[in-house]
Amino acid sequence: MAIWKQLLISLGIVAIAAFLWLSFIPGARETLARWGIDWVPVATATTNGADANPGQARSGNNMRPTIVAEPVTTATINDQLYAIGTGRAVSSVTVTPFASGRLTGIAVSSGQSVAAGEVIARLDSDAEQIAVDRSRIALDDAKAKLERMSALRSSNTVTAVQVSEAEMAMRNAELALRDAELALQRRAIVAPIAGTVGIIPVSAGAYVTNQTEIATIDDRSAILVDFWVPERFASLVRVGDPLQATSIVRPGEIFDGVVSAIDNRIDATSRTLRVEATITNPGDALRAGMSFRVSMKFGGDTYPAVSPLAIQWGNDGAFVWAVVDGIARRTPVRIIQRNTDSVLVDAKLEPGMLVVTEGIHAVREGVAVDIAAPEQGAAVSEAEMKRLQPNGT
Repeated sequence: MAIWKQLLISLGIVAIAAFLWLSFIPGARETLARWGIDWVPVATATTNGADANPGQARSGNNMRPTIVAEPVTTATINDQLYAIGTGRAVSSVTVTPFASGRLTGIAVSSGQSVAAGEVIARLDSDAEQIAVDRSRIALDDAKAKLERMSALRSSNTVTAVQVSEAEMAMRNAELALRDAELALQRRAIVAPIAGTVGIIPVSAGAYVTNQTEIATIDDRSAILVDFWVPERFASLVRVGDPLQATSIVRPGEIFDGVVSAIDNRIDATSRTLRVEATITNPGDALRAGMSFRVSMKFGGDTYPAVSPLAIQWGNDGAFVWAVVDGIARRTPVRIIQRNTDSVLVDAKLEPGMLVVTEGIHAVREGVAVDIAAPEQGAAVSEAEMKRLQPNGT
C-alpha cells in the first residue's frame, strides 16, 4: 500500500478517535481550552428536537439541561482508632502466708466474695500461742518488779538507776508480748483486698511456706484494659478521654470506659504507646484476661461535604459541577475522607452552594442549567431555585 494511503487511513482513525473523545468524555472541551484549541467545533448530544433529550428544557432560543443539585454541607473529619486489648481486674492479689507451717483449715471456697481482712485460711499456731502466754507472764513479772522498786525508792533503799533498769525491763517485756501476738496473728491468712476468690490450689493439712500461693483475689468492680495505639495517636490520647470496648466473646454488648493511664514512652520496637483504660463491669459479666476491641474517636478539621454522586473524575483529578447563579462551574476538589452518605473535600465550596448530582452527562463549563428537585424530597426550595435560574426564569 502506498505511503499516502497509509497516512490518509491513520488520519481518519485519529479524527474518529478525537470526535468520540470530544463527544463522550466529560471535560474534553475544557482540556482543549487549556491547550489553546478552543476554535474546534464540538458535537454534543444536544439536538434541535425537543424530544431528543428529555433531560433538557427549552429557555428562549437556547437549550438548557435540567439537573438535580444538592447543597454543600460541612462535616468534621473523624479519626477513629481501633485496638485489641487485654483486660485485668482493677485490683488483683496473690495471697501467700507470712510464715511457714501446716494448714489447719481453709475458711473460704473458690468463687466466694470476701471482704478486706476476712480470714481465708489458718496455720497451726500452738507454738505461737505458748510464746504469747510466756510473754504475758514475763510482762507481769516486770510490772511487779517495777512496783517494788518504786516503793523502795521512796525510802532510798534502791537507787534511781535500779528503778530505771526496772522500767526498761518492763518495756522490753511489753515489746516481747507484742511480737509474740503478731506472730500468732500471722498464723491466720487474711484477704488483703475485697474481691472474689479464685481456685484454691492447696488443701488443709498441706505444709506451706511464705512463697506458697494460697489463693488469688480479684476485684472486678471495674476492668482495666491494656492496649497499644500507633505512634501517630500519641499526641491525641488524653487521660479521661471516653472510649468504648466490646468483648470478643460478647460482640453484642458495648461497655463504656475512659482512659485512666498513659505510658510515658513509645515502644521503640513496635512504635506503639501503651494505654490503660477503665471500663465498667455491670453485673460482674467480665473477667480478667478477656480480650477487648477498643474504639476511640478523635475530632478533626471541618471540610465541605458533598454527595458521593457529585464527585467526577477528569484528566486532572476529581472535580464537581457547582451551580453559581444558575451557571455550571467546574470546581476541582481534593478528597479528604469518604463516608457512607457524604464525601469530605478540600475545595473552594461554601456551605449552601449547589453541586450537581444528577444530569451530570449534559453539563458543560459555563452552561446555564435548570434545577429540578430530587425525586424524594426537594433538596432546594422553590424560591432558591428561582433565584439560581438565569434572569430569574
